[in-house]
Amino acid sequence: MAANGSKNPTRKQLIVSILCKHLSLDHVMKWIEFAESFPADSKACFDVLIKLNEELATKSVLLGNGLRTSEADVIVFSAVHSFVVGLANLDQGKMPHVMRWMDYIQSKEALGDLFGTISLEKPGFEPPLHGAKSAVDSNAKKTVQSTNHAEKSEAPSNLKSGDAKKGDTALQEKKKSVETEAVDKDKTKKAVGDKEAGQEKKKSSETAAVDKDKELSVSLLNIQVGLIRKSWKHPSADSLLVEEIDVGEAKLRQVVSGLAKYCNPDDLTNRRVALITNVKPGKLRDVMSEGLVLCASNEDHTNVEPLLPPEGAKIGERISFSGIDGKPEEVLNPKKKQLEKITPNLFTDDKGVATFKGIPFMTSAGPCTSSIPKASIK
Repeated sequence: MAANGSKNPTRKQLIVSILCKHLSLDHVMKWIEFAESFPADSKACFDVLIKLNEELATKSVLLGNGLRTSEADVIVFSAVHSFVVGLANLDQGKMPHVMRWMDYIQSKEALGDLFGTISLEKPGFEPPLHGAKSAVDSNAKKTVQSTNHAEKSEAPSNLKSGDAKKGDTALQEKKKSVETEAVDKDKTKKAVGDKEAGQEKKKSSETAAVDKDKELSVSLLNIQVGLIRKSWKHPSADSLLVEEIDVGEAKLRQVVSGLAKYCNPDDLTNRRVALITNVKPGKLRDVMSEGLVLCASNEDHTNVEPLLPPEGAKIGERISFSGIDGKPEEVLNPKKKQLEKITPNLFTDDKGVATFKGIPFMTSAGPCTSSIPKASIK
């Protein structure tokens, strides 16, 4: 589903490298050599990026101590982008400094449109609520002050000393009564407020749970039966293939997939596939991709193949899941990481039937399958 990086530099990388050498930018040469030697093997790429993550732990950019980007940042970004763009959330979490740096460079140098934007799931922040307790205390204080003012205005000025003493006692008792009443009133008010807050919190939690279920529902994906009409190798990436896929629309969809290591282009021609058609279109190594071919993979990713809808399934029909209704998103939002939240629940059973949480991928002619049992699907 995701493309791995290629060892061969693109034409743009070569031009940048030659320019830097010509201009004798010695301080950039370390990173030119890094970019030129960036491996094609997925595990080797991952190991190299872990070391880069350690180097970026104490700085924001590759050269210097500030936030100013340099030629080195652009060169290394272009070399590692094709591998990083396909990383799952779990793998991204193992290299937080690399992901932070990639996000900064693509934003600072406006490289998202040229290479394809790398989406990161950033934590939200909810500020604590203040002022509830102070408001209650303020109300109680105002009540007591009002009582004191009333007491002073009620005391007559011509009382005799004995009557004044009795009056003072009465006033003190009245004052105490009013203060007690005010405190009881505030307690009642606070209790009602706490109850309402608890109900609101419970309601909010229930709403959040429903929203989370919606985010994880496979119904958000528009998965259609497609037929590969043509397939060829990507012009600048050895690990990628380009396919033209028929999903019953007026125009064939062009899709880039990381299947070059596992499939021959000729073998894919006229083969049925399960295609996600509502992913956001974007370029992979300068070639536009308008969909995502769902593939089954064994645990160590040595065996990967596209899911196979049955013969007789109609081209373009939407794959369904029993008991799960819902309208797919028009276009998936990469910032919400919807696809990354759903794919961990996609797998084949022990008979090779493709499922979502054990519910088969169904077409009008039967379920989609794979020759790889108990495989993950991406």
